Amino acid sequence: MVERTNQLIHLPDETVLHAWLFLPDGPGPHPTLTMAHGFGGTKYHGIEPIAQKLAEAGFAVSLHDHRGFGDSSGAPRHDIDPYQQIEDWRRVISHLQTLDAVDADRIGLWGSSYSGGHAFVLAATDRRIKAVYSQVPTVSGSETGRRRVPPHLTRQLEESFAADELAQAQGKPPATQAFVSDDRSTTASYRATDAIDFYLGHSAPEGLWENSVTVQSNRRFRAYDPGHWIDQITPTPLMMLIATGDTVAPTDLALRAYERALGPKELVLIPGGHFDPYLDGFQTSTDAAIRFFRTHLQAH
Repeated sequence: MVERTNQLIHLPDETVLHAWLFLPDGPGPHPTLTMAHGFGGTKYHGIEPIAQKLAEAGFAVSLHDHRGFGDSSGAPRHDIDPYQQIEDWRRVISHLQTLDAVDADRIGLWGSSYSGGHAFVLAATDRRIKAVYSQVPTVSGSETGRRRVPPHLTRQLEESFAADELAQAQGKPPATQAFVSDDRSTTASYRATDAIDFYLGHSAPEGLWENSVTVQSNRRFRAYDPGHWIDQITPTPLMMLIATGDTVAPTDLALRAYERALGPKELVLIPGGHFDPYLDGFQTSTDAAIRFFRTHLQAH
């Protein structure tokens, strides 16, 4: 029987991250996995069942919300800064190392989409992580951004970023836009039907997620290329799970990144798009992660 408790991680700037800690049966300390969602996601966006399965397999599992999202505090809300999220994640790892239930020498990291990119950076720069699993990862925000926004609209986009920066310098709050929308007259981060269904189909309590993101979150995305770090993850073991029809985190970029990774490494391919690892590919992706972490963290 897996036990789930709430954890609060206090950060130096008084932000408080909220995490669920799943503990497996049996005495600790346990090999432990730390998890977080991707771009704009929360604990309530299809990720809790994965954490539950990993805990049932014998791991302690920490699943936290990024600052400004879900149950975590932080202002402005729905503002995404990848490097801030990475530094916060280091604090989560430090918090876990203080817990009696956690084996501080057997910590693995699970990331998906945007946090799959964070996983590259963290694994390459923090040797407390002993194994890293990254599914449908963001590899290059700059290249992905160029594919999403046609060249004739790029100048207009850059002007909107600059206008928001100027407005904030004049004391105005950060500008926001829709997170997902199929209305072409509405500026949105995602327009694909699978993204709209995934994000709007969440089960978050009222007030913990809204269809909104700061404009500057998108500027930071376009400047974030975590795939740069992939050849520096070695000797930490890496598993990448890639969807063959991914257009959100393009398949070809992920495959090229995997080619640059050094060993030990393992590649798992699943059919479908970006959100299939949570949906039709749930069993495949979760089984792969369990097998990988058992191999490298020696869960029993």
